[in-house]
Amino acid sequence: MKMTNAERRDREMVYIADDAVYEEQKTARRLTQRLNTVDRSDFSEIRKIVAELLGKSDDSTFINPPFYCDYGKNIEVGKNFFANYNCTLIDVGKIRIGDNVLLAPNVAIYTAGHPLHPATRNTMYEYGIDISIGNNVWIGGNTVICPGVTIGDNSVIGAGSVVTRDVPAWSVAAGNPCRVIRKITEADRGKHFAGREIDEEAWQDILRIQAEENDSLKYPALPACKLGS
Repeated sequence: MKMTNAERRDREMVYIADDAVYEEQKTARRLTQRLNTVDRSDFSEIRKIVAELLGKSDDSTFINPPFYCDYGKNIEVGKNFFANYNCTLIDVGKIRIGDNVLLAPNVAIYTAGHPLHPATRNTMYEYGIDISIGNNVWIGGNTVICPGVTIGDNSVIGAGSVVTRDVPAWSVAAGNPCRVIRKITEADRGKHFAGREIDEEAWQDILRIQAEENDSLKYPALPACKLGS
């Protein structure tokens, strides 16, 4: 029996966006219309719309509108997900995002693509390939993530990057095309912008917050004082 275009799409095969496919997108279009016109100070209503839009989220999820996606149901996020202004997630394929992930403004995550050869592309066939982003990942502003990419846990993607290949865990990666610059190490624990030391007052508060959240279960044991101090 011949597969529908929606079935082909969901198997990461080439497909044509026919009327049935567009019908599936109508819910997300209505919800993003509501999200992008809501009172920006009505955080409760924003959270309510986001919960209805995404395939998986929780009460800690927050998206600063405007925000754009095709289906919404194909986006799954873990706890403490935050997307800043003007993010676009083209979720023809699944977009799976772990816990504690931050998207800066203008991040674009594209599971969708088209054949390279113009004769093939002009037949209107396209595809969607899943994207996976691990836990504790920060994606810098104006970054583009391309189909099929996996970004490992605890990594940072620099602003303006175009991510065409997988990024391993615990990496700082940036550029066009995006490349690993270095690993994130214990020496980074007490730093913020460009290697600047976190001040002692904030550091003690960080230690308190981490202790309360039992981060020792997820990270190596913290030193008694700030590294480098």
